[in-house]
Amino acid sequence: MSKKRKKKLGSRSKQQPNHVKQIKSKLHEVFSMNDGKSYGYRDLIRKLQLRDKKSKDYLKSQLFSLESKEKIRRLSDGRFVTNAETTYIQGTIDHVNPNFAYVVKPEQDEDIWVKTSDLSFAIHGDLVNVIITKPAGRGYRPEGKVISILKRAREEFVGKIEISQKYSFIVPDSRNIHFDIMVYPEKIGKAKPNDKVMVKIDKWHDARNRSPLGTVTEVLGQAGENEAEIHSIMAEFGLPFRFPKKIEKAAEQISDEINKEEIGKRRDFRDITTFTIDPHDAKDFDDALSIKEISDNKYEVGIHIADVSHYVEEGSELDKEAIERATSVYLVDRTIPMLPERLSNGLCSLRPKEEKLTFSAVFEIDMRGSISKKWFGRTIINSDRRFTYEEAQERIEGKEGDFKEEITTLNSIAKELRKKRFQQGAVNFETIEVKFKLDENGKPLEVIPKERKDAHKMIEEFMLLANREVATHIFKWKEKGKEEGSKTFVYRVHDDPDPEKLSTFASFASRFGHKVDTEGNISFGLNKLMENIEGKPEQNVLESLAIRSMAKAKYTTDPRRHFGLAFDHYTHFTSPIRRYPDVMVHRLLEHYLQGGKNVGDEEQEPLCMHSSEREKRAAEAERASIKYKQVEFMETMLGQEFDGIVSGVTEWGIFVEIIETKCEGMIRMSDLDDDFYEYDEKQMRAIGRNNKRIITLGDKLKVLVARTDIDRRTIDLELVSE
Repeated sequence: MSKKRKKKLGSRSKQQPNHVKQIKSKLHEVFSMNDGKSYGYRDLIRKLQLRDKKSKDYLKSQLFSLESKEKIRRLSDGRFVTNAETTYIQGTIDHVNPNFAYVVKPEQDEDIWVKTSDLSFAIHGDLVNVIITKPAGRGYRPEGKVISILKRAREEFVGKIEISQKYSFIVPDSRNIHFDIMVYPEKIGKAKPNDKVMVKIDKWHDARNRSPLGTVTEVLGQAGENEAEIHSIMAEFGLPFRFPKKIEKAAEQISDEINKEEIGKRRDFRDITTFTIDPHDAKDFDDALSIKEISDNKYEVGIHIADVSHYVEEGSELDKEAIERATSVYLVDRTIPMLPERLSNGLCSLRPKEEKLTFSAVFEIDMRGSISKKWFGRTIINSDRRFTYEEAQERIEGKEGDFKEEITTLNSIAKELRKKRFQQGAVNFETIEVKFKLDENGKPLEVIPKERKDAHKMIEEFMLLANREVATHIFKWKEKGKEEGSKTFVYRVHDDPDPEKLSTFASFASRFGHKVDTEGNISFGLNKLMENIEGKPEQNVLESLAIRSMAKAKYTTDPRRHFGLAFDHYTHFTSPIRRYPDVMVHRLLEHYLQGGKNVGDEEQEPLCMHSSEREKRAAEAERASIKYKQVEFMETMLGQEFDGIVSGVTEWGIFVEIIETKCEGMIRMSDLDDDFYEYDEKQMRAIGRNNKRIITLGDKLKVLVARTDIDRRTIDLELVSE
């Protein structure tokens, strides 16, 4: 939603159609929405529903006024027609509640307010043409009406079916869809009452009932069951349920033999100490570390990444499927992989005691983290050991065990790399993430905050090193006999924060007594804040708000810097099993290492944009699955009271994060019964009209869990009187 939206108290106050103050704007609406159509005086009386003489006289005076200003002209038959060309504004629908929506156009200062009845059946996310029917006024945004739908956001929906004899309705799960979909009996398939289903729209509206008509295309299961709810999230975000048979077949046909000719093309690391460190439940291992002592205080460290591009040929059916998916998606109880299991968990996975083909970044590095030599290329490894993070952490904390010396040495180097990174201005965002302990039926038994220890940070640091150095190497590529110049490549960029958003965030932080320097070195100011709030109740809220004030990272061929990491150049090289841009990076790097010419960005940039969009979709689906489990977990706590912190304020409610469970719910404005609260958008707070009580971000409140709605994935809270 646009940051410039202001609270609309309901909407503009409704007035009778024949009120003289409305005639001018109604007249403007008639002519602007019917470009080229002519109207007689009596046509307009009927259209505007004017009955009293005063209104009719006012209409006549307005017609003469518009004619004198040459806004309209009179035809030979006495009818009026507009002189102006209708100006259409193109934007995207943000359907915030059942009564109205906004048309959002990024370059416009203000969004356009549109009544639901004026949407012309456009839905959330649709690209539309809209006209202004009322210009902006004091405290109000411009109002408009949708004239045409340029592109539908979606044709399929997920929801719960309600069945009757004559027809059935599907109630969509999405909170932004404010209509039911009607389905005739012959089109419900095998759906039963209370099933979650997928429905495809056949007709967007019906003259008799204005509801879209659809056909059930898939039954997902009974509402409330884990499989049905997770499948509904997958369907809602357009995530694939399975791989097509031809893709599985193509993967199965790939040989697992590594011939001598292929080994001969590669640098051999099979005799060098190598291991993987991953979560205990990981099935694919796409990165490994090797370490060899060169001399006192100097080591050769190899970062070895699964060579997916060796197995997935560019332009093949496997490649096309990987492009379409672009990323693996991690829901609370399953992974939706980018590559079939034969590749992700088999051929490409760096399993211990198996020879594996890899693409590596190798560094000669000392204990201070200073690099004296670097090498990039294709390799072959044989991992000695598969560690979990917990096992590696035990070695770091002093427990005896195999490869303890290697792990502690790598950890010491990683700490130096990390220290340098923060000295150069990297931002230390350590957001609290949660995971769930589930029973055999997928029911959440416990919400557990994820803990990041030195073992996690060590792996992260070496992956960051490889990504940075690969990007820098390509950007600073120097060919023999030619000037230094960059080649087309895939970069991961992160723009500097928007000053206005940063200033707003700083003002919120100040309410907790924390000062953020937004004028000097922004990174150091943010890091100082992160240090100060660690372990405090406001930590999660402020970290989340800080991240929201940042730009979003994305893929592009434009070699801009990465603000959050403080790297001039950065890419994604280290996870090709689960991210398609990494596959692109491997192919481009190998092409240039083999002397290939610059490829240009005509094909690469669209793939970057597609991958960024798929990444965003994956993140939204992952959040939806977490929210579902949080709602399911809090359903067992109805009526209980908890301490919480205000994490957001909107015109329709106050979001509160429960401190104990990290679950977020909402107190509806309509449920605040001690006063009528008005929304102050600029300060993101609610103010009682009479008692002047202010509720704002970061406030501590005691709340009661009043209701949960699994279908909409919402938790309703009530404010407990203090």
